[in-house]
Amino acid sequence: MSLQFAPDHAEIERRVEALLFAAAGPLSAAEIARRLPEGADVGGAISALRARYEGRGVELECVADRWRFRTAPDLSFMMTEEREEPRRLSKAALETLAIIAYHQPCTRAEIESVRGVSLSKGTLDLLLEMGFVKLKGRRRTPGRPVTYGTTDRFLEHFSLASLYDLPGVQEMKAAGLLDLSIPAGFEVPDPTRASDEDETPLLPGDEDAPEFAQDFVGEDRG
Repeated sequence: MSLQFAPDHAEIERRVEALLFAAAGPLSAAEIARRLPEGADVGGAISALRARYEGRGVELECVADRWRFRTAPDLSFMMTEEREEPRRLSKAALETLAIIAYHQPCTRAEIESVRGVSLSKGTLDLLLEMGFVKLKGRRRTPGRPVTYGTTDRFLEHFSLASLYDLPGVQEMKAAGLLDLSIPAGFEVPDPTRASDEDETPLLPGDEDAPEFAQDFVGEDRG
């Protein structure tokens, strides 16, 4: 009959170290204890590991009562890779965004009238998903179509203090709001004109939830 000996403190510390390195996320003391022999001094092992790793390339830290290893803060610059991956809008999406910005609040039919072509559902869904456009209300006309307008996110993205700072057509091209080819019949009306008289604000649940497009770089096929 063989005798089984309880692991000593050094072995407990070694096992705790292995668990923390292998874990996909931070572990609580209770989660660590469940994988160790009953009565194991988890707190003592964690304290010893903190002392051993202090000042090293990786350190043991506590986050919301859970423990994890992380890169030493002064070495984080070595792990950072800066790269710019802009979310590019198709020509159709850029034109649609510009039309909404200058004609808001406007309906889908009004957007199509200015562009001169039908608008695919994915284009508006994309602009809604990216937070550049929002549903504003329902026009007091037959069918009560939904109207669209721009958001604060739109102003922030294009560095505009307010809608009064919207640029002219040439400036819009330079800012990326319009492609080189402007839709036929495009005009620049006052985007801040009052529209309360012909529009009813949307209430929660008053509109159908949009189905967001997955491919935000695709060209408008409609």
